[in-house]
This record gives sequence, structure tokens and C-alpha cells, in this order.
Amino acid sequence: MCAGAGALSSADTIRVPEVAVANLSAPWTERFRVPLIRGVDVAANAPTRGLVASNVSGTFQLHAWDVRSGRLRALTNRAAGTIAGAISPDGRFIYYHDDAGGNELGHFVRIPFEGASAVSITPGVPPYPTFGLGVSGAGNRLGFVTADHGAYHVDVIDVAADGALGSPRRIHSRPRLLIGPVFSHDGAIAVLAASPEARSLRYELVALDTSTGRIVGELADADGRLGAVAFAPRAGDARLLGVTNRSGADRPLIWDVTRGTRVDIALDELEGDVLAADWSPDGGRVLLEQLARAVQRLYVYDVRESRLTALRHPNGTYARAYFAPDGAIHALWEDSTHPPQVIALDGATGEPARTLLPAPDVPRCRPWRSISFPSAGGQQIQGWLAAPEATGPFPTILHVHGGPEAVMTELYAPAGQSWIDHGFAFLSTNYRGSTTFGRAFLEQIWGNLGRWEVEDMVAAREWLVKEGIADASRVFVTGWSYGGYLTLQALGTRPALWAGGMAGIAVADWAIAHEDTTETLRGIRAARFGGTPQEQPERYAASSPITYAKDVQAPVLIIQGRNDTRTPRRSVDAYEATMKALGKSIEVHWFDAGHGSLVIDQAIEHHALMLDFARRVLDRAE
Repeated sequence: MCAGAGALSSADTIRVPEVAVANLSAPWTERFRVPLIRGVDVAANAPTRGLVASNVSGTFQLHAWDVRSGRLRALTNRAAGTIAGAISPDGRFIYYHDDAGGNELGHFVRIPFEGASAVSITPGVPPYPTFGLGVSGAGNRLGFVTADHGAYHVDVIDVAADGALGSPRRIHSRPRLLIGPVFSHDGAIAVLAASPEARSLRYELVALDTSTGRIVGELADADGRLGAVAFAPRAGDARLLGVTNRSGADRPLIWDVTRGTRVDIALDELEGDVLAADWSPDGGRVLLEQLARAVQRLYVYDVRESRLTALRHPNGTYARAYFAPDGAIHALWEDSTHPPQVIALDGATGEPARTLLPAPDVPRCRPWRSISFPSAGGQQIQGWLAAPEATGPFPTILHVHGGPEAVMTELYAPAGQSWIDHGFAFLSTNYRGSTTFGRAFLEQIWGNLGRWEVEDMVAAREWLVKEGIADASRVFVTGWSYGGYLTLQALGTRPALWAGGMAGIAVADWAIAHEDTTETLRGIRAARFGGTPQEQPERYAASSPITYAKDVQAPVLIIQGRNDTRTPRRSVDAYEATMKALGKSIEVHWFDAGHGSLVIDQAIEHHALMLDFARRVLDRAE
């Protein structure tokens, strides 16, 4: 638990203290060193066994979780770390994608819960990219989507009662995007989100017979996107919990695949998006997550009585919320002053019942508060603000999240708190293209990446200056992944507004990135642009920071992974060469991993690089 941050004098807000990159034990690093949990799952049929992704060892790895005692036991020890995995419903096995140094090209592997060497479940198959692994409720089917040569494929693996694995069977292929699968409890049906057109991010649902690959059901909205969440957790129950945004906002639905019936849960009384999270064990209730202006609330909906119950839980962010066998609701919870921890909520009221995996105390923090401001076209934009206790204006960090299909909720963020320690205000914005603000907000950027997002970043800066929070001459822009891309795009398209930019794992040339990324991501990006670089060359050029390199005025820092296949290095190499040829100020730091670092010391080093960069920029301006 964090105490309130101590007051800073006005002198503290003028200069950033000296930061030695090699000093990995400076006081500001303490929050980074707090062990974090970034993933949790429990075996549905053996709920005393769970799976946790934690960096308690200094690197995120998968851990076996004894739910009764709370003990964690490391299962992986990969140098680049492991953060995503699945546990079989009977608790016997752990599955994860084993790649090379974080490049996201590899094989799904399996290890026993007790621990042992990992064994590939797809031996003899060349390394492949994928979106994740589906596991049936009975544990008898595994499935995943991969892509090659412009086509997407669904592969299924049978699992015998004794755990023996069958060979992968390809049950479906198509030249358009596929995401999933989600299996029925008995594994007989697999549902996938499928793009009905070659360049579309509006998905329909397709149900396949996993024995034959035959299509046994389809569900489509003429003007919206559908997604699959989970089948009811009972044998013979073909009801799928899903989500649709055809009303303009995300709402849950229940599709009975066998009967062909659909029930939409409208919930007109709720603002914002409402997402489906989980079924109760008896299939009679569903757990729902409302996100209104990036603030999350949980509800339980009784399917039989069509009754909605609001849960009275603490504010903050709830990830992987699920019904426990004893009727409680378990979730990974955090807020801006508390690191992630697994808690149990009363299933009827939502009030905290107990802590299953606690988080240690952390140094003093400043709480985030939700703010909003007008942007171009009158669009209201939401963000999360925290600042020192001293009177502004301050040097300011404008942060933009990755994605773009993501949302920044109230999180424990050591980097954001460190900026505040050093006298900066910190604002993280949910720009157009973010999720949970409605379909129009999400789709406005399609075909024109970088335009509206940068407009929203400019509006954020204007609001910060107008409110007396930011010093107009000392506003830095930063972000990772898509946020790193937006950092570079803002520096080039609105060059006079920024003191500097710090981009992590960024894209600088979308055409090059399209060529070098994985087949799975290539289809998504082509759909977002409305075509490939050959089909839409003007769009790719207009959205690429390298196009505007000649206009950049502020110094640039880029931190990039050598093994990254999502934001491949060649586009950054080209951008760096172009910037240097133009005489621009640019620094590029390379690290040995893929799309981000899962190692604490590396994360500290990266933040130290940013602190040092900002200090030098401000020193030169004095």
C-alpha cells in the first residue's frame, strides 16, 4: 500500500536530478523491484491449482500456484521471460508458446504442473506465430490459429484421458483473418471470430465441428463486430457468451450454437461498454465488466431472471475476473497506488472478502485522477493525471498507450510515479482508436492511422498548459509499441509542440513493418489500413513517421528490441539513418528481447535512459 507522496519544492520541478544509467539501485527503482503479477488462471476442475505469471525472480516467468497455501513455484526459466500461458482444466498441465528470444515465432509446449522439461505439442512443425491457445472445458481439445502465405489456419489437437496428445489436425483455412478458437465444454465445437471481407476488422462468428471442420453455425451483424468469450461450463450446453458492438457500444450476448438462437443483453441503463468475463459454474449467471470513461465496474447478470446486480467493490482495475467454485469472485486487482494482487470478492455483494495473493508495500505514490478535455471535432478525450504536490506549471510527460485497440485504466505504474518523483506531471490519454469508448471512437482512425490520435495528443497538451499544469516549453511525449509509433508521428507532424520524444518498440515506417512482421499480424494491419502497402501506398506513407523526419525539431530517443517481430527493427534502422542524414538529434538503444522487456533490471535501465535523456534536453534548454 502506498502512502501519499511528500511535497516537492518549486526548485525540484525545474531540473531533473542526475541519473546514472548504470545505477540500478537508486531510490526511484524501488517501485520497479516490487514483485508483480501480470496473469492468473485457475484449473476449472481442480481449483486448488492455478497458474500465475510473476516477476518475483527478477524476470516474468510462469509459476504453479497452490491456491490453498498461496505458494508459488517457478515452472519456466526462459532468459527473455514468459508471461502468457494456460492451465489444463484438470490442473495436470501448463501450456505456453516457446519462442526464440521473444520473437514470437515458436511452438506451443507442455509441462506437468509438478514441473519438468517442456515438450512441444506440435513436433516437426516449423516455428509459427499465433494469437494464443484455446483449451476445451473438458480438456480434450486444444486449438490455435496460425497463418502463412496469406492464409489463416485453425489447427486442433486431441488430448486423451491419460493426457496423450494427438497430432495437429488442420480443420479450417481461409484467406481472411481468424481469431480464436473458443471451444464448447466437450470440445465438439470451436467458434472463431472471422473477417467476412479481406480488409475488414468487423468480425462475424463461425462455429466449426472439430471432428470434421464442417461449419455448423454462423452469426453476423451487418454493421458491427462480434467476439467470442466462453461457452457455458457444462457438458452438452452449446450456449456461447459473446460480445457485439452493433448498437454503437460493446454489449454481451448469448448465442446457442446448436439451436441457432441469440439473446442480446442490452443493458441500456449502463453507460459505456459492457464486456462479458465469465460464466458461473452452473451456467445460470454471467460476470460482466463495465468500462465507462475508462473506469471499471463489475456486475452479475442472472440469465434465467434477466436481473442485473451491481457489485460494491473497490475502485481500480480488475483483470481476469472469474467465478470461484465456492461462489466468490476472484480477480487480479490494482490501482495507481497498489500493485496487482489476487483478491476474492463476495459473490453476492462484491465487497472484499480476502486476499489470495497479496502485494508487498511500495514506496510513496501519487494517486491518478480521471480527467477529460475537448479535442478536434468536439470529441471529448479521457485521461489519467498525476502531478507533484507543488504548484505548477511542471515539465510534463504526455504518455500514450500501445494497441491501438487497448485502453488505459487506473494501473500501478512505476514509470509514471518515477516521473512525478522527479518533478514532472504525468498524463496518460485514451486517444481515438482506444477501446471501450464506443464503436465510432474505435473505428475513426481506420484507414488514417496517426491523424486523430495526434490531434488528441495536441489537445491534451493544450489542456495541460491552459490548466497551469504543464510548462508549454517542457512537454515530452512518450509511449511504447503503438504509443511509441504515435510519439514519433507527433514529433514529425506537430514538431513545434514538444521538448522531446521517447519512443519504445516503435514503428517508424509502416510499409517496411508490413514486410517484416509475422503473417498473423500482417492481416490485421492491412485491414486497419484498408489494404496492403501495394494497394494503399499513400495511406502507409501518410501514417509513417519517416515521411516527416525532415520536420522533426525535438531530440528523439528510441528504445527497441532486436528480436521484435511486431515492430521489426528495420523500420527503426531506416528512420535513424534518415534522421542522422538530416542532422537531427536521435539516439537509439537496442536490447536483446522482443516486443518489450520482461526483465526488471532491463526495465529499470530503459527508464533510466529516459530520465537521463529528459535531463539532458532540459539542461540544454536553460
